[in-house]
Amino acid sequence: VFFNITKFKPDYTIDEESDLSKYGLDAEVIHLPGHSKGSIGVLTASGELFCGDLFTNTKKPEPNSMVDDLAEFNESIEKVKGVEVKMVYPGHGQPFPMNSYSA
Repeated sequence: VFFNITKFKPDYTIDEESDLSKYGLDAEVIHLPGHSKGSIGVLTASGELFCGDLFTNTKKPEPNSMVDDLAEFNESIEKVKGVEVKMVYPGHGQPFPMNSYSA
């Protein structure tokens, strides 16, 4: 245990089937494991991906180097490359256009 965290009960839970329109967002949840088991992204209908720790962009757009499960992480990268993403908002660093990412 790294932190002293108080347990809490969440107000809402989500999964990959969650409809975010009832919260005022025209977006879907995408399960993006690899960095951690429960990692998710939120993909808007206009092609913006809020990807948490899947990507970073501190010097250039790249996959996060902190990975829990490399196989799942690589599958998540491929999943993102297979959907219509225009702009990526990483958990660390500046947003970047998906077409500027090359792996």
